[in-house]
This record gives sequence, C-alpha cells and structure tokens, in this order.
Amino acid sequence: MDFGLVLQTDPPAGRVVQRMRAAEDVGFGYGWTFDSHVLWQEPFVIYPGILAATTSMIVGPMVTNPGTRDWSVTASLFATLNDMFGNRTVCGIGRGDSSRRVIGQQPLSLATLSEAMRVIKELAEGREVIHHDVAIRIPWVRDGKLEIWMAAYGPKALHLVGEQADGFILQTADPDIARWTIGAVRAAAAGAGRDPQAITMCVAAPAYVGSDLPHQRDQLRWFGGMVGNHVADLVDRYGTSGPVPAVLTDYIAGRQGYDYSHHGRAGNPATDFVPDQIVDRFCLLGPAAAHIDRLHELAELGVAQFALYLMHDQADETLAAYGADIIPALA
Repeated sequence: MDFGLVLQTDPPAGRVVQRMRAAEDVGFGYGWTFDSHVLWQEPFVIYPGILAATTSMIVGPMVTNPGTRDWSVTASLFATLNDMFGNRTVCGIGRGDSSRRVIGQQPLSLATLSEAMRVIKELAEGREVIHHDVAIRIPWVRDGKLEIWMAAYGPKALHLVGEQADGFILQTADPDIARWTIGAVRAAAAGAGRDPQAITMCVAAPAYVGSDLPHQRDQLRWFGGMVGNHVADLVDRYGTSGPVPAVLTDYIAGRQGYDYSHHGRAGNPATDFVPDQIVDRFCLLGPAAAHIDRLHELAELGVAQFALYLMHDQADETLAAYGADIIPALA
C-alpha cells in the first residue's frame, strides 16, 4: 500500500513544504493538498516548492474542480510542473465543494466533469483537443503524463470513475462503503471494456494515533461534516431509501447547514451532528495497531493508497508513528 499526506495550504507556505518533506522522509510517496483558493493559499504556487524539496514524491490536489480555472490553465499548470520535475503530479478532481460554494457557485455536473477530465488529460499529455470550439494543443509538452483520479460517492459518479478515470478517491475509511464503491467502480470499468484492476483505489481520511479516543473523536469530527456536504447532495438526488448505503446517509439527519469558515478544521461547530460511531467508521483512531488492522482490511478490498488528512493537535506525533510503525507494516 502507498501512503499520501493531505494538507491544507495554510500560510506560511514554507511550513507546508517542510511537512511534505518530512513525510517523504518517513515513507509517504504522495503529497496532496486541498484546492480552495479563498479558504487557503493557491496550491499550484506551492507545488514547485514541495517538488523541489522532495526527491520522488508525487504531488497534486485533493481535489481540484472544473469550475475555478479554465481547463487549459489547469492542464498547463500540471504540464509545466511535470516538465520541470519529471512527471511527478497527479490530478485529483471532483465536481467542486468548498472552492465553488464559498464564491457563490454550485458544484458542476458530471457531464461537465467528464469533459473536463478528458480535456485536461489530453492537453497535459500533449495531444490536441477541441476546447471552446477551437482546436488547441500545448506545443511544448514532451513525454507528458498525467493521471486523473476522481473523487466520488454516488452511483452515477462512481460509474463515471469506472468508465474514464485513472484512479478513484473515496473520502472515508469505512470498509463497508469502500466495498460498495470499489465494487461499483470496477463493475462500471468492466462494462466499459476497461481493466478494473488498472484503476488505482485511494481511500482518504483523517488518522490520529494515540490512546485518548474521546479526544481523538472530537479532533476528527470535522471530517464527518465535510463528508456530509457531499452526502446531503446525494440525499437530495436519491432520497434516504435509494441505492446509497444507509451508513453513508442516515447520520446527516440532524445536519443544520454548514459553515465553510471552519471547513476541514478541528472544533468545527457545524459538525456537532456527527456521532462518535461515524467518526470511528470514517476515520482511523486509537493506537498504531488499530490503524494497521483497518488498513489491512482496506487493502484486502483493493485499496492501493491511504491518503492521511493531518488536521489535528498531534500532527507531528501521528506522522512519526506512521513512519515508524504503520507504513512498514503495510509495505
């Protein structure tokens, strides 16, 4: 299993770079960041610092979207980084949540996302596309490579992952949800004539190594609120008795909206509706042995990467525990 570190690009940017370098030193192969240009600093400005400070780490957003940059700009950003540092980027992408909503825009449609993924990949790898009704190609791309990993929860989005994406990002570490979503992605891939095993399965979730479970739950409850934003969209579309598993929808019954000024942060007051059992299912808590057990369970389901959200009050200690005990156990 590969391991990724997910950070917010809070200033100073140098601290983000330092933590990514420290993560690579203890065995993390991927460095991911949020991409929400109002809430945090612009990640594509920081990526060159991360790439220059590391040796082989692959860097990208978890996740970008098709609506805050022209697709040709996104493709050129990735292509430039790859030209500078040797194809060490990955494009995590979704319909858009915080980056869109905080500027008064809604997430994009799956049809738009599908076309954006195609255009971004083709341009970043040096091929010609029709974009805005014009044939364009980035002429300076040489041997460019860009994998597109799509974040998804609902049935239609999972189907699109299987049909088109190079990787699947599931933002919860619940094994039951992983089993259902990975199965749906693989079925869609097979139906489209693709090799289901060729799609990289990535689970992204917070992890906190320690012994004080009540404190850990309070520190990670924010994640249930963040996932709840996407689940609320699913409930609006499919209802509570549709194809989406109840474990993913039932817990948001007490949700009363969401305050993006606390997005992705411990102590978010808009996440009081998230019960302890959801935190336990969606996140990795407890001593190192508990993390190892859950990760082995996810690996058996086909998960090839665990991407660790590191937003709590024992970040350095958890990073060290992963390097010393957990990553070696899953290598």
